[in-house]
Amino acid sequence: MADTVAVKPRHAEAAPVRGGPRRTLRSRREARAAYLFLAPWFLGLLFITIGPIFASLYLSFTDYSLLQEAKWVGFDNYVTMFTGDPRFLASLKVTTVYVVVSVPLQLAFALGLALVLDRGLRGLTFYRSIFYLPSLLGGSVAIAILWRKVFGADGLVNAVLSIFGIQGPAWVGDPDTALGTLILLHVWTFGAPMIIFLAGLRQIPAGYYEAASVDGAGPLRRFRSITLPLLTPIIFFNLVLEVIKSFQSFTQAFIVSNGKGGPADSTLFYTLYLYLKGFKSYDMGYAAAMAWVLLLLIAGLTGVNFLASKYWVFYGDTK
Repeated sequence: MADTVAVKPRHAEAAPVRGGPRRTLRSRREARAAYLFLAPWFLGLLFITIGPIFASLYLSFTDYSLLQEAKWVGFDNYVTMFTGDPRFLASLKVTTVYVVVSVPLQLAFALGLALVLDRGLRGLTFYRSIFYLPSLLGGSVAIAILWRKVFGADGLVNAVLSIFGIQGPAWVGDPDTALGTLILLHVWTFGAPMIIFLAGLRQIPAGYYEAASVDGAGPLRRFRSITLPLLTPIIFFNLVLEVIKSFQSFTQAFIVSNGKGGPADSTLFYTLYLYLKGFKSYDMGYAAAMAWVLLLLIAGLTGVNFLASKYWVFYGDTK
């Protein structure tokens, strides 16, 4: 008698998985719990972030003070900015000079110090912590007040210069030097980019330097041909962050100039002028328009940085 082989139907129904409905019910409960815990964050995002963003966009097209109802004026605020407000153009110029000068100086100083610390100094953790402190304290009111005292007419800087018979000016009270003191303060807050540079230097294989030394490359050649190309992603990262942060600088200029942007508008940062229009002149519609111009300016510069990065940032085997 021929053996019979049982053939399984081609479209036979799969056996039900044990615990399937129970597992689905449990996953739904976990999802509900997750959404419940995330609800405060979503509410904050909606009512504290997204809501005010769209509200400020609407207000930027209005003539609005805190004491009167908003009145629609279209693009009048934006037109006035670029055609009828010399202080706006002055604040834009001051902020641009501040960013263009302070950011490269800060990154260069941070990279130089990171190269020194990367030599394997004893107590590296201690030095790294000490040098990071300026980044934590540099944006504080206390440091801004101290900076105003140090660079005042009777400050520490002039006291040191007087030892050599030099009569220094009131650095924060002179239009020619006031912005320079704020640039110096920004350079002093080099801690954060320095730590990032140091982490990037630690990722470069030592074998590259050993091979270059065998080929007769000196320290400068090794830095130019190995360190800089492999560090370009870190440089780019620090550059984008510092440009964004510099355009939003406020506390230093507010404290050093007593909230006026002086002398002669030499420290009138963009954000400081925005504050003066919104909370001193109560011209909230104009201040909202300024905020959106700043947003578009930072977004545009960030986009330009990303587009230009493909010509100088080195990622592995691609450039």
